[in-house]
Amino acid sequence: MNLPYPFYFLHVGLVDVADVLLVTVLLYQLYKLLRGSVALNVALGGLSVYLVYLLVNALGLGLLSAILGEFMSVGVLASIILFQQEIRRFLVNVGKVALEGGGPLGWWRRETGSADLPLAPFLEAAKTLAAQETGALICFSRVSDLSAYAESGDHLDAAVSKRLLLAIFQKTSPLHDGAVIITQGRLQAARCILPVSQNPEVPAALGLRHRAALGLTEATDAVVLVVSEETGHVSLVRQGEIHRNLTPAEMKIRLSEWLHPSGLAVTAT
Repeated sequence: MNLPYPFYFLHVGLVDVADVLLVTVLLYQLYKLLRGSVALNVALGGLSVYLVYLLVNALGLGLLSAILGEFMSVGVLASIILFQQEIRRFLVNVGKVALEGGGPLGWWRRETGSADLPLAPFLEAAKTLAAQETGALICFSRVSDLSAYAESGDHLDAAVSKRLLLAIFQKTSPLHDGAVIITQGRLQAARCILPVSQNPEVPAALGLRHRAALGLTEATDAVVLVVSEETGHVSLVRQGEIHRNLTPAEMKIRLSEWLHPSGLAVTAT
């Protein structure tokens, strides 16, 4: 069955409309999966190369077209290698939707925001840990999915409290060596391994905790709170930029500003 208004020589049928809508949903889910991470930039770069290839091919530039054609011929394999973590998360989400009985539309209803996230436990714990010169690494998940990093540690899924954070980061605790990841207003995992920044401009005075915080924020849109074990200074890291020696008041202002716009309901108590 065709719609009453053809576009020039094209006749758009209901099947075509359904096809376009399904592709739109798929592209939207792909965007949600990649946004807030370096993978989105890689995907846009690959799309740009493909558009250049189409243009070069249309202009009849044989040599350049052949070179880009060889590159495009391995595009699928290269995509699997470059986006292996994102593909894995996509398949995991599909499996969760199927197990929970949400159906395909469960993707559309799935929210990436967080539940209420009180700042007081983090501010009070950071103040105490800084006074004790005890190192800490707390990662706040925003849009980017940090599940791959959470799986490298010990799964907790616990309510956040000052006492719990202090217990985790005490030097005698088996969970203190690594990062804590906060997702959906809960403490998702502890003792997590983060990617270390390879930026040569990072000051040599910064230790492994700060480099790990920079590495995570370079790859995702997460916000990381760092307490230095050497100096007791508290820092916040975001978008590959470190803000050092913050007071509790400054931390509260910055965390509220950075976490609230993404849809987090941030409260002070």
